[in-house]
Amino acid sequence: MMEQATNAPRVIRRHSVLTRVCHWINALCFFMLLMSGMQIFNAYPGLNWGQTTDFQHAFFWLDDGFPGWATLPGIQDLATGRRWHFFFAWLLVANGAVYFGELFLRRHIRDFIPDGHDWRHIPRAIIDHARLRFPKGDEALHYNVLQKLAYLAAILAFPVLILAGLTMSPGMDARFPWLLDLFGGRQSARSIHFLLASFLVAFLIVHLAMVVLSGPINNIRSMITGRYRIEEEDHAA
Repeated sequence: MMEQATNAPRVIRRHSVLTRVCHWINALCFFMLLMSGMQIFNAYPGLNWGQTTDFQHAFFWLDDGFPGWATLPGIQDLATGRRWHFFFAWLLVANGAVYFGELFLRRHIRDFIPDGHDWRHIPRAIIDHARLRFPKGDEALHYNVLQKLAYLAAILAFPVLILAGLTMSPGMDARFPWLLDLFGGRQSARSIHFLLASFLVAFLIVHLAMVVLSGPINNIRSMITGRYRIEEEDHAA
């Protein structure tokens, strides 16, 4: 006769204090930058390519802009929106430097780089995600290949996003004129900045969905206290 033997869940320390603090500062910065960024975008709700603004040939145009409830501040105020945006942008840069410093010092950056085993298991990872089948046991301690690729893409997007943002500043252009050449003009930099920000919003939506679907209490607790509960797989006895 077969009986089901279930191991009791175990609790581990998953995230360091520094990682947790940086995570929540990043979250705050991201939302403040997003809202103030939409305020700035509303001053000219279109995207162009090249050096100059061309109302007749924008490749993207949002007639009414973003709604006031989504912008910071809630009324049309470009100057205030810029001040909020610049403050949290530099806070994000400083916080990111600390976070990436820890990643490299502890060699955790390797956790986000797919290896040969990961590439071979892409089909399985896609199927597991489609079926909302989440890992248990020791497998839950490691990112799968889709998670690694998503996080790696977000990590690589941030420095480009920041450089594109700096390129939109006339003061930065005067000091670092090569920025305009790098992006092909101020309007090109603005478009790249907007598109990468949109990618990060999509990343955030998927990230939050996975947090909720895979166990919101456990996931959020691990990012607040560092403690993560691992459900062991059932074994037949």
